[in-house]
Amino acid sequence: MKKFYSNGKLLLTGEYVVLDGATSLAVPTKYGQDLVIEPIEEPILVWGSFTNEGNCWFEAQFSLPKLRLTSASFNSEKEGSSETIAETLQNILQEARKLNPDFLQSNKGCIVKTNLTFPQDWGLGSSSTLINNIATWANVNPFDLLWNAFSGSGYDIACAKYNSPIFYTLKDRKPIISEVNFSPIFKDNLFFVYLNQKQNSREGIKRYREKKQFIESEINRISEISKEMDSAKSLSEFELLIAEHETIISSIIELPKVKDLLFSDYFGQVKSLGAWGGDFILATGNQDTPNYFKQKGYTTVIPYKDMIL
Repeated sequence: MKKFYSNGKLLLTGEYVVLDGATSLAVPTKYGQDLVIEPIEEPILVWGSFTNEGNCWFEAQFSLPKLRLTSASFNSEKEGSSETIAETLQNILQEARKLNPDFLQSNKGCIVKTNLTFPQDWGLGSSSTLINNIATWANVNPFDLLWNAFSGSGYDIACAKYNSPIFYTLKDRKPIISEVNFSPIFKDNLFFVYLNQKQNSREGIKRYREKKQFIESEINRISEISKEMDSAKSLSEFELLIAEHETIISSIIELPKVKDLLFSDYFGQVKSLGAWGGDFILATGNQDTPNYFKQKGYTTVIPYKDMIL
């Protein structure tokens, strides 16, 4: 039996502009996904994907070595169908084989199980953790597998592999990653709040591509903010940087800031993470923060120390 594990991710700075070379501050989460492979004699690949509660939400079977899809079933509130999800999985496996022609070429098969440790709709990287796990299994470069099978900046793949916060920069389609000791003395004043409004990151990226103009100065400033947030010595300094970052991204993508939209009466600062309008936000605050958001109907409020590795 083989077992692989990848960390989930959150992008604290640089959403959207990370695609165009901004240095971003990204953090791996304590939540993630594993992949377990058990060999069998029959030349088939039996796949099962399980939620954090242990429920199987997707099953598929492929014949080997041709990787032909023979069956699929789907039981989830997650968007999609058994056929489209199975075809996406098949594409990832086929792209992994292109990178390593020996992958899954044996006459013997395997049973594969994936297990999330976070709810599917949280947006912490169910796809990126899967891709990194498959890449490790296939012994291929996970960034190549991501870009051959999908798209994106790749920061989520970096978080899957690293066990500490990182600066991530994409230059000429090559990731530049450096570990940072981001552990602010005010981390007890940081909270992650789930908005329960799942955003499709590909749609967000498309909107960004349509809206953005010449934004080199904004990209450079976001890179500076990333570094200044990493070295911030006080919560007030950190909050000023959040506010500036929100203003810059709001002007680029022409969407209102989440604080203006939903939390104008909140006493702390609020920052969108990832695709604006969904998944988690970062909030600064104090012991009253969880109650404020719960009274607004947002019941998932996770302290920084409980979310980030």
